[in-house]
Amino acid sequence: MALKDILPGKFGFGAAPLGNMFRDIPEAEARATVEAAWDDGVRYFDNAPFYGAGLAEIRMGEALKDKPRADYVISTKVGRLILDEVEDVSARDLGEKGEVFKYGRPNRIVNDYSEDATYRSIEDSLKRLKTDHIDIAWVHDIAQDFYGDEWLAMFETARRGAFRALDRMRDEGVIKAWGLGVNRVEPIELLLALDEPRPDGFLLAGRYTLLDHDRALQRVMPMVAEKGLGIVVGGPYSSGALVGGPNFEYAPATPAILDKVARIETLADQHGISMKAAGLQFALANPAVAAVIPGASQPKRIAEDRAALNEVVPAGFWRALRTAGLVNPAAALPITD
Repeated sequence: MALKDILPGKFGFGAAPLGNMFRDIPEAEARATVEAAWDDGVRYFDNAPFYGAGLAEIRMGEALKDKPRADYVISTKVGRLILDEVEDVSARDLGEKGEVFKYGRPNRIVNDYSEDATYRSIEDSLKRLKTDHIDIAWVHDIAQDFYGDEWLAMFETARRGAFRALDRMRDEGVIKAWGLGVNRVEPIELLLALDEPRPDGFLLAGRYTLLDHDRALQRVMPMVAEKGLGIVVGGPYSSGALVGGPNFEYAPATPAILDKVARIETLADQHGISMKAAGLQFALANPAVAAVIPGASQPKRIAEDRAALNEVVPAGFWRALRTAGLVNPAAALPITD
């Protein structure tokens, strides 16, 4: 089933911050953020066991447990099992993302993309999320940013394990759709080139944003559109860099990125629009994009994101971006010319 037929709208909630991403978020604040999303009309929630070693799923499960389950869509991820035993959080090998969830639970995280682990991961997520079914399952992070030179070996394990298990679960009606949830385009390119697995779409974080979209436009976006699949865009603000934050790709932004942000911001100011509107509406303009899921850890962010989606952005802004060379000439823009 195509993602666009499953997702209830083009605006969803990215739950990574609920796992204490970068800071120790109080329980009441996390709960209020999910409630704010629900009250705003958000009905698509994306999660993962990796987010705080199960913390994000637990928090979201508590917040949504009394909502009518038929009214919303959940996606979560497989590839990492969360054990009851604890570990030294600072000693985890998480590739480029070592510091991201240091305030999460100390439960041991085990990378496992096998068939058995995939079934167990789904079962564990169901318990944490307090639900009886998951709509979409993403195979999480089989890419260079976590596994370096070993990523192809991890991908092969997933091809023989997780991919087949998820194909089967979808065919049996246990889930409605599956794909990859990654921060790099290469795993998606590799999967689309295979004959055997039949993914329904992808969650691509950080690679189709106003600040970074060149590589995705080369092959991934056209291939996904051609096959009638869909992309959920995660990290539309590039770890916050686009909207004035210090980080890009979970690390301090480089001078080149900060300069690009400043140039875009100058044009946004000239046209009287917000940077959030520029970021969200750029991502949604691509025909392959089924939804965008900015993360939020404070209730007020939900209202800001919704306002940005509804903001009227003059065509002159997009033309100015194009003229200044700040977007790839092949990028779809929310204008008719």
